[in-house]
Amino acid sequence: MEEKNPIQVADRLFHTLELLSSRGEMGLIEISSELSLHKSTVHRLLNSLIFLGYARQREDGKYQATYKILDLANQLASNIDAVSAVRPYLRELARKTQETVHFVELDGVEAFYVDKVESYANSIQMVSRIGSRIPLYCTAVGKAMLACMSGGEIADIWENSHIVARTSKTITNFEHFLEELDTVKNQGYALDNEENEAGVRCIAVSLRDYLGKVRYALSISVPSARMDQERVRELARCAIEIQKRIQREVRL
Repeated sequence: MEEKNPIQVADRLFHTLELLSSRGEMGLIEISSELSLHKSTVHRLLNSLIFLGYARQREDGKYQATYKILDLANQLASNIDAVSAVRPYLRELARKTQETVHFVELDGVEAFYVDKVESYANSIQMVSRIGSRIPLYCTAVGKAMLACMSGGEIADIWENSHIVARTSKTITNFEHFLEELDTVKNQGYALDNEENEAGVRCIAVSLRDYLGKVRYALSISVPSARMDQERVRELARCAIEIQKRIQREVRL
């Protein structure tokens, strides 16, 4: 049995707004036909939406939705606490892998740590701190996000970064770096092979916000001594699995 809205007028108002949002400008008779409602009823509904600011009538007499509904969506999105939303997944990933997991946000040519779940299953802990910043060009989280950007964006970030060899494995050649990003795109995850800190390898995946723009990344950090290729593949599968779940279940 189909569930009905107990407040019929609210049901009709939202159906009218949804129709205008999906179809664009429409005439009174057309709206009446689509909703199977009398013209006088539709006219009252449209006047209510106009009064509330959700619709307007054009000079040609047709009606269309305004951007007020988009403003509401943006307000809702701005109030979403990304850290709180993602933290349960970070905890699960840290518990499953028995390794330290980081969550970062993009900020210009850097990323900053917004959350961290430390694994105490191993005696070695990471020195990273929430609020500290890291460059994009030599980190797994940075490469994961850069691999989703356009060529122009990548070049701009590279040119505005202070490119230095932080370790003997840091990539400092732009063409080599572009090849590395191609690898990231193909395999679906980024790998920091001791490029930012000697003795530490990281696997990272990017995360998109509600507008579809890459804004975040999460990583698994592991002492290189216990990070062989088999472990890389295992952790990459875990990271990609969590990435897909977050993007499916959380609105960042």
